[in-house]
Amino acid sequence: MPVDTEILPPRYRSPKRIARGGMGEVYRATDSTLGRAVAVKVLAERYSRDDAIRQRFTREALAAARLSGEPHIVTVFDVGEHAERPFIVMEYLAGGSLEERIRKDGAEEVGLTLEWLEQAATALDAAHRHGVVHRDVKPANLLLDRNGNVHVADFGIASAAGMDSLTMTGTVLGTAGYLAPEQAQGRQSTAASDRYSLAVVAFELLSGRRPFENDSITAEAAAHVHAAVPSIAEICEGLPDELDPVFRRALAKDPAERFDSAAEFVAAMRTALAEAAGTTRSLRPVAAAAPFTAPTLPRVARRRSQPSRWAALAALLALGAIAGAIAAILLTNGDSNSKAAAPPRARTVTLTRQGSTVQKTVTTPATPPPPPATPPPPAASSGSLSGEALDLAGYRKMQAGDYAGALPLLQQAVAKLSGVGYPNEAYANYNLGYTLLQLGSCEEAIPYLEQAKNLEPQRHEPKDALQSAKHCD
Repeated sequence: MPVDTEILPPRYRSPKRIARGGMGEVYRATDSTLGRAVAVKVLAERYSRDDAIRQRFTREALAAARLSGEPHIVTVFDVGEHAERPFIVMEYLAGGSLEERIRKDGAEEVGLTLEWLEQAATALDAAHRHGVVHRDVKPANLLLDRNGNVHVADFGIASAAGMDSLTMTGTVLGTAGYLAPEQAQGRQSTAASDRYSLAVVAFELLSGRRPFENDSITAEAAAHVHAAVPSIAEICEGLPDELDPVFRRALAKDPAERFDSAAEFVAAMRTALAEAAGTTRSLRPVAAAAPFTAPTLPRVARRRSQPSRWAALAALLALGAIAGAIAAILLTNGDSNSKAAAPPRARTVTLTRQGSTVQKTVTTPATPPPPPATPPPPAASSGSLSGEALDLAGYRKMQAGDYAGALPLLQQAVAKLSGVGYPNEAYANYNLGYTLLQLGSCEEAIPYLEQAKNLEPQRHEPKDALQSAKHCD
């Protein structure tokens, strides 16, 4: 539908409304100054003259801005007012939300669910360390990027330490299906309230339904306060009984009885799944300062009413439980950003230039380029493909080890995506730089890796590859 182009400052071109919430609307637009896609949230016009609501909207911006740069939290770029309406400019994430995934697919795969929950837990634990409580954790506020990673969004009713509260006792804020009992009763929300809501999301991702799901919003909110936690194993027969005590603790009515961190909750889920598979191991204590990167659990399919598939997860979950438990210890101690980098690998490549053949050793980062989340493009001539499709086609060849075949596709992709900004231009430049590095053309790789690093400074892969390119023998 047509959109009023005057609703945003002139800097943000071609706005397209992509969402509408209780307090405002969200538009996708192009930042003409930086050449990147952004999401702009604008306070609804009917609220723009209400000082209290304007203050709440501004508080959302301040709370979210305090967290910008933390892993798996949507980044805020700008805050301001235009045409007497406040707005917030955020990074645009093209992968949709977990709410859309649940609506489309129902129960999700066990391994994928645990990956998402660990990412959301990292974000929430970081927010809590900053004194920020989200207060509205739900699938709609868990957004996916191009690579399928979760980012927590919309701190619209967040409470932050050091900010005056805009809510009074007896006021209910949040979405009924995910409310902690204390929220449903109008009492003060805490970090434990966010962890309760994340447990509701986990229950829904694994089983396809919320634990107290009801057609009546009032009845569902009341059930959070009074009803016993249902057995997820009975709701979804493909899941084990060992998960039930984990959810009973995570969904305890008393906040003091819940897990001490979101990471600890997810680690307990992994341990329970491993115990169900009969592969429990004891864990030795690890020093809190020791960096650790938890290996990603492969995405193993689990469908409802098919318990026979459960046994196939045994060995995978045993490793995942150990990694998750160690990661929880480190995250709880405030070391969530520490990661053990994979060691670079040295390889010898043969170069042919102007009739001469030489060999040289090139050290390249072990981390592969970030995988696109979209399916392979249909067969077509490279000239008719979009920049994104060319980048994806080149990436597929990279995956197959055909860097020579990937090179011309990625060169075309970079040319077509020049100026579009994050994320597509960043990915194309990184893929081209990485390919040139693999082919031994280190000097040629540097400008592309520099561009990728500038467009996506929070990612370590472009920085690692750039260092390798600068230190080629």
